[in-house]
Order: sequence, then C-alpha cells, then structure tokens
Amino acid sequence: MQTQKVPYGYEPPVNRNKGTFIYYDSFELATEEDLDLALQSATSRSFAKLVLYPIHEETVKRMSKDSISPYYKREKWLYEWKEIRGHDQITIDGWEGKRKKYTPIDSALRHLTETLPAPHFLYLTPEMANVFASFASFEEWIVKIRLLLSSDPDRQHPRLEKYRHRWDIVK
Repeated sequence: MQTQKVPYGYEPPVNRNKGTFIYYDSFELATEEDLDLALQSATSRSFAKLVLYPIHEETVKRMSKDSISPYYKREKWLYEWKEIRGHDQITIDGWEGKRKKYTPIDSALRHLTETLPAPHFLYLTPEMANVFASFASFEEWIVKIRLLLSSDPDRQHPRLEKYRHRWDIVK
C-alpha cells in the first residue's frame, strides 16, 4: 500500500454519479440522434454508466418477427458511435453476442442487474416496452427496475398502464 499526502482538512470529492442507464434494443432502427439522446439523458440524470445492450437477431425474431441485420454489424456500428463520442461513461455489453442464440429478457436483465451497479433504469422504445410488458415476468421485474421510454407510446399494454408510476418518458 502506498502512502499519500493530502492537505489538512482534505475531504475527498463525493461521487454524485450512481446507477446504470441500460439501453436495451436491437439498434436496427436506432439513429445517432437516438443514441445521443440516451447519452444526454444518462449524463443529465447523473448515471455512472450508459450500457448499450444490443440483442441478438434470434432474440429479435422471437420478439417481433422482423428481419434484422447480423449482430456483429449492429455492434460494430455502436462501437464506431462510441469511439466518435469518446465518452468513458459508455459501455457496450456483448454478452448476448457471445451466447449467439436467443436470450430471454429475464436472462438478460438478470445478467445486467447482477453485474452492474444499482439502481437500474431500462431505456426502451415504446414498441419494446409493450413487448416487455407482454411477458409474464414483467410484474416481477418492474418492481426491481425503472423504465425510461424514448417517447410516449401510441398504445399501451395493460400491464404498462397498471405500472405507470414505475416508468417515465425521456425528454
């Protein structure tokens, strides 16, 4: 252990950043502006980390039946965006890419909440929030995390409406 000298009465600065802002999405339709909004929201709300969590194409196929580009292309684009921003607060979680298969949102959230500092805020598009609310495990997760939606949903799943006090819209 190394001894440090500090002036008399020195108080270490208080770290005001806490928690994790998790952007869970396929990132197929996301734009740089969407990512910038997420970064701006994470910074303005004093989160310690912005975690981009791209989901595997097998997961997207089971959730929405939409066609999607390969995982590695979407991940590469996220790394390029991160490099341009040069922000040390941004992390790209490649856990689902390593699995290379369908990963239920329960498993993904369990992985994220066990490895990242709390409190956990999950940033979703309105479509993804409705899909998440349709799962049976939604009520179990909504009490452990908070949701942040990128915009106001046109239609809301009944469970999303029931837990309206647990989510907010990023402005």
